[in-house]
Amino acid sequence: MEVSSVKKLEQMEFSLESVTDLSSSSVSSSSPAVATFSCVDGVTELRFLPSDSTHCFNFDLASAQLFKLGPVHFICVSDSSSSTEEKSFSQGVNIKFKTEKDSKDFCDSFEEWTKDAVVQGSSLQNGTVSAKKSKFDNKIEASSAKMYFHYYGQLLHQQNMLQDYVRTGTYYAAVMENRSDFAGRIVVDVGAGSGILSMFAAQAGAKHVYAVEASEMAEYARKLIAGNPLFAERITVIKGKVEDIDLPEKADILISEPMGTLLVNERMLESYVIARDRFMSPKGKMFPTVGRIHMAPFSDEFLFIEMANKAMFWQQQNYYGVDLTPLYGSAHQGYFSQPVVDAFDPRVLVAPPMFHMIDFTQMKEEDFYEIDIPLKFTASMCTRLHGLACWFDVLFDGSTVQRWLTTAPGAPTTHWYQIRCVLSQPIYVMAGQEITGRLHLIAHSAQSYTIDLTLSAKMWGPGASQGGILQSSTCKFDLKEPYYRMSQPQAYPVAQEPPLQPQPELSTQDIQTQNDELEEELLQQPPQNPSTQL
Repeated sequence: MEVSSVKKLEQMEFSLESVTDLSSSSVSSSSPAVATFSCVDGVTELRFLPSDSTHCFNFDLASAQLFKLGPVHFICVSDSSSSTEEKSFSQGVNIKFKTEKDSKDFCDSFEEWTKDAVVQGSSLQNGTVSAKKSKFDNKIEASSAKMYFHYYGQLLHQQNMLQDYVRTGTYYAAVMENRSDFAGRIVVDVGAGSGILSMFAAQAGAKHVYAVEASEMAEYARKLIAGNPLFAERITVIKGKVEDIDLPEKADILISEPMGTLLVNERMLESYVIARDRFMSPKGKMFPTVGRIHMAPFSDEFLFIEMANKAMFWQQQNYYGVDLTPLYGSAHQGYFSQPVVDAFDPRVLVAPPMFHMIDFTQMKEEDFYEIDIPLKFTASMCTRLHGLACWFDVLFDGSTVQRWLTTAPGAPTTHWYQIRCVLSQPIYVMAGQEITGRLHLIAHSAQSYTIDLTLSAKMWGPGASQGGILQSSTCKFDLKEPYYRMSQPQAYPVAQEPPLQPQPELSTQDIQTQNDELEEELLQQPPQNPSTQL
């Protein structure tokens, strides 16, 4: 039988400058204290004993969380609820150290004691003890999560989002126009990034904002917020995942920017609703509140030819003596499995769009695992249909103003652009013909979705009453691996520059006359000093 490594750790003690109870309604006087790590009967504990009190604060390290507020200032919270259905904050203490070295040594010990901590229980099939594992880690593969948090931990990517002025400006307007929703309220910023939305909430009068960020961007957010003293006292940056952390109080407002390509890419919407269930009060508000995925069939011969031509490389029968054609079919299928991300002209749409609504206040986490959308359109022109175009918008349902953030074609472009699923086999449609199909999204562990798209053209005109499908085309796409086409030129008619005015033609005799006049002018100029020439 394997013995837990925590039993090998010796009891450790640390001297603290002060410890105060977070849950106390009155302001308690701070006093020196001692923090002790110990293991009793297989349960690892952290105890805080103030020098002027007999009351001891006990924390089970299997459920304890440590939040850094400053170099020597921390908050320790714990969930000691026995209920498996509803977890809530049970106790917390505000702790301060004498020196930064003391705080660092304490944090190192806290990490060492908690990484092998066990959770007591009796519901497991093969025993009563199991290692604590994050809900996020259970569904997302480690390599994907590592790349994801590394990407968003870099300032250049945060700058890219901040410079999306449609995105940032709409969030700012939605918050400031609804100050009554934020003034004097507790706000949780889910996936805070640089902390910009937290500072918007503070500007709107929030009582306190908890900015939760799992990537290394949390340190940059602390630095940025500290450099804005008007907000710093009312914003607490917490490094961690919303699935893992605990907060000392419920939130009145949840604010986040959880949208990805096609709204659901990166699967952050799941974390958004998890934060809702864990932290938001029953009558709280979510910014954004709902989202809509818009869809319409499109015709774009230039894009289709561009996609098909990519695989032509593999049709070479003598590439340095090698026949590449055996891989042509796989290459062709691979290119058409990539959704195309770009900003397209809305004139390529061949039918009025439809949308699928997602209510963030009602959706369950499991509802995002599989999304099935039946499609039905009526073609407005005779053309060759190349696939399905998609975009999204979200609503900030404030008490004062309702504001939409849209990524629609023809609207000001955002960093999300739009997305198109191109069929490898187009279908032909006539004006008035009914187009049906299905958009089926299945979540996978790489924080994205597999897309199955089917589009069909039904009988039309005099034969419509007979029903039936004339043509049908199906394709599978991986939303994780799109083709970013933003830098490609748009192959649509543009205004032409006015033609240049015709210039009078010069004959050889005219050119010779001009050269003779220039030569006489040079000969008449006085000679220059050689040294000056040099």
